[in-house]
Amino acid sequence: MSQPQKIVIIGCGAGGGTAAQFARKTDRKAHITVFEIGKYSQYSKCGLPYVISGTIPTFNDLIEFPEEWFQKARIELFLGTIVEHVDTKKQIISAKKGNQHIERSYDRLILATGATPALPPIKGLEQQGKIADGIHVLRTIDDGKRIVAHLRKGKKATVIGAGLIGLELADALYSKGMNVTVVETLPSLLANTLDEDMASLVHEECAKHVRIFSNYRATHVGHTKESISKVFVTHVETGEQQEIDTDILVIATGTKPEASLAKQIGCSIGKTGGIIVNEKSETSIPHVYAVGDCTQYRDFVTGGSVCIGLGSVAVRQGIAAGINAAGGAYTLPKGVLLARTSDFFGIEIAAVGPVTSNMHDCSLVSGKFTGSSLPEYFPGGKPITIKLMVDDTTHRICAAQAVGANAAQRINTFACAILNTMTVDALRTLETAYAPPIAPTLDAVTLVCDVVFLKLARKKG
Repeated sequence: MSQPQKIVIIGCGAGGGTAAQFARKTDRKAHITVFEIGKYSQYSKCGLPYVISGTIPTFNDLIEFPEEWFQKARIELFLGTIVEHVDTKKQIISAKKGNQHIERSYDRLILATGATPALPPIKGLEQQGKIADGIHVLRTIDDGKRIVAHLRKGKKATVIGAGLIGLELADALYSKGMNVTVVETLPSLLANTLDEDMASLVHEECAKHVRIFSNYRATHVGHTKESISKVFVTHVETGEQQEIDTDILVIATGTKPEASLAKQIGCSIGKTGGIIVNEKSETSIPHVYAVGDCTQYRDFVTGGSVCIGLGSVAVRQGIAAGINAAGGAYTLPKGVLLARTSDFFGIEIAAVGPVTSNMHDCSLVSGKFTGSSLPEYFPGGKPITIKLMVDDTTHRICAAQAVGANAAQRINTFACAILNTMTVDALRTLETAYAPPIAPTLDAVTLVCDVVFLKLARKKG
């Protein structure tokens, strides 16, 4: 009689926790062990800004699978535990929890080590080897608790970085009565999510609530004896300098894959710094898988390599790794669509596929349409603007961006079209549901397709 297989997972975030769940579903007898460096089992990092704002009551509400769930599922979970060494020849994990030394052998290993905040080169950001008082990042529950505790100390907040997390944080701090300033090095907000023309719609609305310094680089931080006092910024092009008074500074300039353990055991690392994985979430080392923010994968549209920074993709990879490690069969698509969405200051935004600047090798035709969520004659309609990018030769849909009412659901339609390599010619004929109090006769999804289709027709003529 064969022995139950042993699966070890390093990391209990969205990817690692999901891998453990699906490994258990696939093999009811496997010995599954999870090592997590933090104090909490699987929780939603994406929900952190909404606890800061008060929309979600407590940080504990973010915990999706508590320790008790893992116990009931017969999954051995070690929290507050550092994995110190992996011997891939003997297939043994060495870890430390306080003074306790732990060893576990494995048949299959899943790396879910996540990512760490990418700190920009700002003078005064660190003091005595650690982030200075009054300066914060937002990656963990403990980070969120520190921000909430610091909010009582002042009324002026500055956020460095105007990506999704940066603007979600700005909204959260604004909702707590703070005077908020956002500093972004690039000329436009949300540079990895929206093209500049679409981002300008967001900028216009955000500027009604917070100060925005776009095209400004934060150079150094001023301190008092107690805490932070100022942020000094310089215009990227003109060199103009500005001082921003602030009581709290939050750095939201992105993350970098935590792949140090993967490097130690010889996993192939890509140009993004992430662990290279295939459609089964396998690494270059036999019997070793990787999932989530520590990995890189192919972009479905361009074929290039991209870091995985979306919880939705991490969960999909976790499903793949958990099932495959446990002896099942699960294959991911040949690339990620990068479907993403958020909402801040009452503006819903969403996008799928690369931004135009990342599609250098594609010959594109794009078009925009602004319409309403309801028929023009029906009261209560809200504006929606959609931008669509289509391959000039094949007419295949490559990317779409939306700002306004029900942006995410409309982008989901385009995500389905991209995954199934649909052409704009086909999608423009889509029949959409209509009733005056719910939706217009022809939805903005098909009308923006008409705009691009006509552009293509004129080029051909």
